[in-house]
Amino acid sequence: MGILHDDVVIINQSKNEAEPSVITINCPDKTGLGCDLCRILLFFGLTIVRGDVSTDGKWCYIVLWVIPKPIIKWDTCRWELLKNRLIGTCPSCSSAFGISYYSSELQSSMVTDVFLIKLFCYDRKGLSHDITTVLCNLELDIKKVKVSTTPVGTVMNLFFVTDTRELLHTKMRQEETYEALVDVMQAAIISCNVEKVGPEVTACSQASPFLSSAITNDVVLRTSNNVSVTMDNSFSPAHTLVQIVCQDHKGLLYDIMRTLKDYNIQISYGRFYIKQGRKCEIDLFITQADGKKIIDPSMQRALSSRLQMELLRPLRVVVVSRGPDTELLVANPVELSSKGRPLVFHDITLALKMLNTCIFLAEIGRHVIGDQEWEVYRVLLDEGASLSTPRRKIEEGVWKLLMGWEQI
Repeated sequence: MGILHDDVVIINQSKNEAEPSVITINCPDKTGLGCDLCRILLFFGLTIVRGDVSTDGKWCYIVLWVIPKPIIKWDTCRWELLKNRLIGTCPSCSSAFGISYYSSELQSSMVTDVFLIKLFCYDRKGLSHDITTVLCNLELDIKKVKVSTTPVGTVMNLFFVTDTRELLHTKMRQEETYEALVDVMQAAIISCNVEKVGPEVTACSQASPFLSSAITNDVVLRTSNNVSVTMDNSFSPAHTLVQIVCQDHKGLLYDIMRTLKDYNIQISYGRFYIKQGRKCEIDLFITQADGKKIIDPSMQRALSSRLQMELLRPLRVVVVSRGPDTELLVANPVELSSKGRPLVFHDITLALKMLNTCIFLAEIGRHVIGDQEWEVYRVLLDEGASLSTPRRKIEEGVWKLLMGWEQI
């Protein structure tokens, strides 16, 4: 039997900013649902401090305790927008007894239109971050970027985006985008144009011989603290228990869920909570796609090793020399569904703005590193600014902001 639309996602907003709000999700289950929900929460800038998941394989019940970033204003409209996005990713429910029940036909297989926002403007410090913030607030998902600074102090910004609201083809939505950019950039804008482009612009990946070995090899550069992953088949006759203990970081639950989604693992019951000192403990009772526990030792080792790797270093950050110039490289794994990690370029540009470091060139591309597809952000730093800020400080500052740790 189906459930009413408003009962799919229920959000109880906290009256105290220091206390978490509670999101309850009650809907049919699907493999990877937890990953899709966590990705939305990450995009909205919410930190999950506790979570409970239970499912019988057909229906799931999820409760998440979340805290917004203090710098983001959360009003009723934004909470309602979040609720709609969460409902949109839940599997459809059936109608029954002639009552109108929730039925979302949003399918991941649908091809989303890609648009090019071509923005020509005068350069200034923090420009890329200001533009990125506007696009994120408008729910425009950045797929690819190319930023080029000219010798005369102007910048050509090419942002390839998809619209979560699927309205960017309309004149009203394009005007809304233009006005939001003008509000932030004022007279710095010279021209702005929005046009639809083919999805192939952002779909192609390539193995690039021009990426620094520092970002492509498996040598650990910057990592989180120790991660413990253990598997046990003795606690349940039908499930494998996975216990994870690690340090918290931004998108931690997303990193776990996307890894399990890529392995086609089903979570039957799970609990996540952050203890004092930002130490996280996660207990997950899982099965394979066939509904059986993981008995094969090689499969156990592969999954355990992958989880450890993803939690130790969910992103790769390094500052290298590119000829006479200084280049910042950031890479993150892409889901098998081809979705990248949310807000990475936003956080990169924010870190550089806080470090008083300017961007000369920037681009996002998809590359095959080893046997996995990665989204790689290449940022050529302004020569004057890069010399005034030590490379190690840039690398550490970007890493910490991406991980959601202490501010620069």
